[in-house]
Amino acid sequence: MCRWFAYISPEEPCLLKDVLLDPANAISKQCSEHYLPLLLPHGEEHELDDSKDALLKMRNSLLNMDGLGVAWYTKAAESYVKGVEGQRPALYKSQSPPISDFNFRNLCGNTETYCLFAHIRATSGSVVTQVNSHPFVFGRHVFMHNGAISDFSRIRRDMTDLFTYDAYCNVLGSTDSEHAAALYMTNLTNHGAKDTWEKEYPITEMLSALNKTIVQIMELQQKQLGDKATPNSLNFCATDGKKMVATRFRNHATQQPPSLYWSEFAGRTLNQKFPGHPDGTDKVNEAATKGTDEKIGKHTIIASEPTTYDDSEWHLISRNCALTVDEKGTEKEVPLEYDSKFNAVDPSNP
Repeated sequence: MCRWFAYISPEEPCLLKDVLLDPANAISKQCSEHYLPLLLPHGEEHELDDSKDALLKMRNSLLNMDGLGVAWYTKAAESYVKGVEGQRPALYKSQSPPISDFNFRNLCGNTETYCLFAHIRATSGSVVTQVNSHPFVFGRHVFMHNGAISDFSRIRRDMTDLFTYDAYCNVLGSTDSEHAAALYMTNLTNHGAKDTWEKEYPITEMLSALNKTIVQIMELQQKQLGDKATPNSLNFCATDGKKMVATRFRNHATQQPPSLYWSEFAGRTLNQKFPGHPDGTDKVNEAATKGTDEKIGKHTIIASEPTTYDDSEWHLISRNCALTVDEKGTEKEVPLEYDSKFNAVDPSNP
């Protein structure tokens, strides 16, 4: 499955190179290598091939080589464009894997931001093309997804009927994820037109819109497929540059959703200005310019995999829960609300 990484802070920017390229388990290396504490190892299992969990092996054996995308927030437009205040997302997408994308690597070396989305893609069936790479931008809002909407082709038409006209027109690709983004924006703006995409909404409304999107998807599947509906994996993430909401969700009675972790500490380890090294305590950060007693600003990282090897820095988001990060950087994990009647059977791994 895909992998994604998100960073947000009200006061501490990150250098893209520090968080996306340099660590041994940076997202740019997760095309084929994976690190999943609290999911693997299990007991005596130390390698993915040792796992007895077929679903876990399937998700993490795939190569995430079907494109990359990065969205970072910048105030540049504020100085030039009338009516624009605050940060807006800049977007870079490519069909290339990150390890061989010259432009991506150079962009990361000299770009800092207070809010960042990065995504590497393993297609679930749609075409490999730039427009199908995540993240997806709607005004000041950005959205990305790891997982799959099951039987998407069966509900795609009904799903688009729920969109506003402007949200429908903003879907440039063919992925289930971009359609989920359009549905989220329709819900967030209460069926508002394109100008409402430039507004900020309370964190409670962002969470409610994302939760509603998940439920609507399952309602459409039940309507079209009945008992033949199969589980979805819906690890969504949405931000407006100041606040962020992420979900870890799978509508199955026992199966785990795809991996998703968060950290309020790892940003210091990843920031080359500070002592410490993402690849282990035995490594020395020769580039550090800050002292060991100096503090880093409040920040939050949410990622499919930890990007430092200090497990104590990371928390696994609970099954079928959301993590919210408000404008002050306060994190809160809350259960997603849905009727258990939508739990589906996985015919390949019941």
